[in-house]
Amino acid sequence: MDRRAFLLTLGAAAAAGCGASTRTNLVEAAPEPGRLPRWRGFNLLEKFVAERQRPFRASDFDLIAGWGFDFVRLPLSYHCWSRPQDPYRLDEAVLKEIDQAVAYGRERGIHVNINLHRAPGYCVNPPAEPLDLWSDPRALDAFAFQWAHFAERYKGIPSAQVSFDLLNEPPDIAESVYAGVMRGAVKAIRNVDPGRLIIVDGLRWGRGPVLSLADLGIGQSTRGYDPMTVSHYQATWVGRETWPEPAWPLTADGETWDRSRLAHEVYEPWVRAQAQGIGVHVGEWGAYNQTPHAVALAWMKDLLEIWKAQGWGWALWNLRGSFGVLESGRADAPYEMLQGMKLDRRMLELLRAY
Repeated sequence: MDRRAFLLTLGAAAAAGCGASTRTNLVEAAPEPGRLPRWRGFNLLEKFVAERQRPFRASDFDLIAGWGFDFVRLPLSYHCWSRPQDPYRLDEAVLKEIDQAVAYGRERGIHVNINLHRAPGYCVNPPAEPLDLWSDPRALDAFAFQWAHFAERYKGIPSAQVSFDLLNEPPDIAESVYAGVMRGAVKAIRNVDPGRLIIVDGLRWGRGPVLSLADLGIGQSTRGYDPMTVSHYQATWVGRETWPEPAWPLTADGETWDRSRLAHEVYEPWVRAQAQGIGVHVGEWGAYNQTPHAVALAWMKDLLEIWKAQGWGWALWNLRGSFGVLESGRADAPYEMLQGMKLDRRMLELLRAY
């Protein structure tokens, strides 16, 4: 399908769905990169891992909109539609499933944020990519190609409805190296679609704002996982299964974590970044299902209050799953059934309050 036909298809889908909300979004002013909207919602993981990929669900978008949220982040693995051996050969059938998620969002007034969680040359999760995005020109070229393709694919859809988050959770590398890679991808996108809203994750796995990119007129995404002794208690993939059971506020090993420390130590750098014209959004956050339910909710409430005071939006990791409001597998949470799934109503209502 060529781009014009694709846009006509999305427009027809919108007209057949929640037409009023879609028409409102179509004339909505473009988001300001220096002060991002307070979008709130969830990460949807249907194409997070290629081996388990599946189409996105219209019913997820229905629930999210019905609860009053307006944002989804799609952390994607490029392995879903291409391979490391040939990142320039794209599987159109899979890409159309991402198109469908965009259409679902437009129909319901939900902003769709497209993110490369696994990109040519880098992923925060194993296995390592065969090339290195930070040093290998072949990876850089493939990364720029992938984003130029998405730019062409969604050209003409307003940034009020679709944005790009270039790369999930870069490591602790030199800012100059990271900024150089991001500048290349931004240029590739803007060569095709100059007005597209672009967001980059902060350095050090989303924790540190990148002030050297402020001149580009892009937003930046931070995280809500600190302290990890609360958010990732007994999470086997972080290798800290011996952490003691957390409380909130938390005192352990002679130090205390509380709301004040979060505000000043974790988020004050982002407040300063916003003052320099960098719009801020919390692209991921949440607590693993082994964190006691009451502790998770108390910690989440403090984070939500900090972010609301700054006007920042957020996307919970995830909707369904071990950090989410549906099918989380928490042993100590009271559930109610919703469409055949276990709903953590207390967590949901906390989110809806902020």
